[in-house]
Amino acid sequence: MGHPTVMDRRSFLGRGSTAVAGVVSGLSLPAFAVSAAAKFHTEEVPPVEDLMREHGALNRILLIYEEASRRLRSGGDLDSDQLKRAANLIHDFIENYHEQLEEEHLFPRLAKGPLGPMIEILRMQHQAGRNLTSGILGLATATHIKNTNDRNNLASFVDQFVRMYRPHEAREDTVVFLEFKKTVTPREYGHIGEIFEDRERQQFGKDGFEAIVAKIAEIEKTLGIYDLTAFTPVA
Repeated sequence: MGHPTVMDRRSFLGRGSTAVAGVVSGLSLPAFAVSAAAKFHTEEVPPVEDLMREHGALNRILLIYEEASRRLRSGGDLDSDQLKRAANLIHDFIENYHEQLEEEHLFPRLAKGPLGPMIEILRMQHQAGRNLTSGILGLATATHIKNTNDRNNLASFVDQFVRMYRPHEAREDTVVFLEFKKTVTPREYGHIGEIFEDRERQQFGKDGFEAIVAKIAEIEKTLGIYDLTAFTPVA
């Protein structure tokens, strides 16, 4: 059921598997150990791990949003284009890809069970998030940022988005994704992973997730929040 090659999405993993095979071979490990190591580094990313990793990307965008809001509310300098780039990543990668996968492949399996009420709230929050993104994209311009009322409204949209998505993604990571995995057989789980893989390649090209992370990093660097030491408390 696997693809002819997994270099499309995780090219660096493919190269890594060769290195791993070489290292373990040099240690004179049994052939089955070499094969297992290579498989570990080349197989497709499982659906739940994939979704959680995408939440990691979302969290980095939320950090960008928080920095943008801080500057908007304090009167600090903010390049509206950077905020718009972040909002477009939310629109394209989170709303039109990640959330679509959840709504098509996870939510229907859980909607009629004990998690039904939670799933309904998560669906509603997806739509609320799309409305907020529309508002952010509409106001994230150099002209609107110069207007005090528009600037405050923009900050409010950004703050509301962050406030909603922190608990939203946390509940999915700790409850929804784990329950979903219990509802599928290993074969179904693997097939859903292939569907995710195909969709990502269709929408974002062969580099997929890595390309999205690179775009996020570019915005972080522009805003001066890429360096992790900037978040370390001073003793």
